[in-house]
Amino acid sequence: MTEEEARDIAVSGLSYIAADEAQLGRFLALTGVDPGDIRAAAQDPAFLAGVLDFFLGFEPALLQFAEAAEIAPERVARARHVLGGPPEAW
Repeated sequence: MTEEEARDIAVSGLSYIAADEAQLGRFLALTGVDPGDIRAAAQDPAFLAGVLDFFLGFEPALLQFAEAAEIAPERVARARHVLGGPPEAW
């Protein structure tokens, strides 16, 4: 997987989160990101890796996102690895 493909998956994940008020609230609470800073933060590979961590840390959300994005859940994990290596707390 290329870095561009990994970024595309993460940006798709961010869009998925933003479209669901409950997911967005959970994401903001877990990350501490200010809603006004999300657009700028999305340029940072570490932030995008954090978006993928959000899914990888909660299997129901991972499976829902993977289904909506029509990708295998394993691709989310691979994208996370490409963007910043394996997370410390999987």
